[in-house]
Amino acid sequence: MSESKKDAPTPAPAPAPDAWTKWVALSTTLLAVCAAFATLKGGSYSTKTQLATVSASNKWAYYQAKSLKETARDTESTIIKVIEAAAPAPEAKAIARKAIEKADEEIKRYKGEKAEIMKDALHLDAEAAYCQARGGNFGLAIMFLQIAIMLSAIAALMKKKSFWIVGLCAGAIGVGYLVYAWPLYEKIYPAPVAPVHADAPKVAK
Repeated sequence: MSESKKDAPTPAPAPAPDAWTKWVALSTTLLAVCAAFATLKGGSYSTKTQLATVSASNKWAYYQAKSLKETARDTESTIIKVIEAAAPAPEAKAIARKAIEKADEEIKRYKGEKAEIMKDALHLDAEAAYCQARGGNFGLAIMFLQIAIMLSAIAALMKKKSFWIVGLCAGAIGVGYLVYAWPLYEKIYPAPVAPVHADAPKVAK
């Protein structure tokens, strides 16, 4: 019994894991953190784009409403001018003249309001385009970082170092897009500046 135990072959020791697989785990963790941050920032700019787009649409609708009011007052002024020209009595002409002046004042007010509304609408359009462009770079960062994480996982499973190296290259591109979209983009392309409005007199709308 003792001799059979001595003759039994000793089990071979388990092969030591490759040292580079430890770096795969570390690099994958770092890439996952970068991808999570890029996702957070990209979602933020996606929300900003939607809000700016909706606000711009509301401003343009408000602009259109002011244009309709201006057109109505302009038509009213034209009709009263015809009445004024045909009125025989001086009192009628005076009343018509006051109505014309009031209509012209409202037309002038609507033109000023339209100019201010257009400034806001154009600013919101520019802000939506800016946020969309900046968010697109975060989207590219997320794409390359996810590819890098996938390749690193394949490398760890298949013990193929080449997949990890390619994944690191993709991760470097993703980190590059993240750096460009986050701290550098605003320095290269400043955000649109909000318009300054002139102090308008408070009048009934």
